[in-house]
Amino acid sequence: MEDNLNLIKRGIDELLNEDELHTKLKAKKQLIIKAGFDPTAPDLHLGHTVLINKLRHFQQLGHKVIFLIGDFTAMIGDPSGKNKTRPPLDALDIKKNSKTYTNQVFKILDPKLTEVRFNSEWCSKLGADGIIKLASKYNLARMLERDDFSKRYKSNQSIAIHEFLYPLIQAYDSIALQADVELGGTDQKFNLLVGRELQRAYDQEPQVVITVPILEGLDGTNKMSKSLGNYIGIDEAPGEMFGKIMSISDELMWRWFDLLSFRSSEEIQLLKDQQKDGMNPRDIKISLAKEIIVRFHDERSADEAEHNFLNQFQKKNIPDHIEELSLKSKEPSILLPNLLKEAGMTESTSEAIRMIKQGGVRINEEKITDPKHSVVKGETAIYQVGKRKFKKITL
Repeated sequence: MEDNLNLIKRGIDELLNEDELHTKLKAKKQLIIKAGFDPTAPDLHLGHTVLINKLRHFQQLGHKVIFLIGDFTAMIGDPSGKNKTRPPLDALDIKKNSKTYTNQVFKILDPKLTEVRFNSEWCSKLGADGIIKLASKYNLARMLERDDFSKRYKSNQSIAIHEFLYPLIQAYDSIALQADVELGGTDQKFNLLVGRELQRAYDQEPQVVITVPILEGLDGTNKMSKSLGNYIGIDEAPGEMFGKIMSISDELMWRWFDLLSFRSSEEIQLLKDQQKDGMNPRDIKISLAKEIIVRFHDERSADEAEHNFLNQFQKKNIPDHIEELSLKSKEPSILLPNLLKEAGMTESTSEAIRMIKQGGVRINEEKITDPKHSVVKGETAIYQVGKRKFKKITL
């Protein structure tokens, strides 16, 4: 039981609440796990997979996942995190986008333990009477406690009446499906909690709520989004995937390992330790890129993407003939500015520090901007200072 809980809790943001989930798991029945996706864009991207991977964990424990496509709620427009009314989607766009979702989701989920549903199945049948009855179960004061509504209300920004329907309809999905657990991003917490409350109003056992972190996109700052262009679609070509993953910062790389990798926490920590011991972050990033490409394509595609990327990368920037140098060091490591001076690539350590801070120093094509960066004894790498100075140095 404890191992099951640890698997479910890995990488999540919040669990409301753990005692209830423990009770549900202890009952040893197949639970109904629900997550909704509004088809607002034609493709699923890696940001979506943070949540889908968690659904996969429940499937590994034998539970039933309902991949809910919000074709009805998409016509309302999710107001979560928005500072203005979101335009509803066109019905034809919703239909087209929904088709790609159903084609792509089984690259992660087990078809035998997955049920794809559309919330128009029950929401379209509600009618005016049903919507009025549903709306009577929740009050306006609670709705205005929601952060985005509260901010817009206080700043006299428009809130359309139909926006209040979104969390109610999402909650009704949980009622219609009799969900035991609902998952969503941290920005969906309010909507998920409304589901718990309305299930009680309809004499159902309230669902457990699990929120997962929002994945930052390629820019390392904003939520991964197709509209922002900072995304990687799970149907993208292997070469495109590889190049985009290699472009992310070293800091973001570890965030992606935590949220996207299927490696154990122990394996990820080992990689972090290896980086501290001098392993090139580029090589670690390559392992992440290949893992993700294998998941959505295959191993051969991952190997080809790596080969093509490295060939293009090296031919573009590194000369064919580079001076090789071996430096002898009594210490287990040496600071990069000292190494550059000893290798004759800069006149002084102060010049080396200045070049590093200005982004003019690379190790194996990886830009180094920290003057305190140290190189471990026994490492061989290609060093570049400025545009023309190259040396292959063994410490």
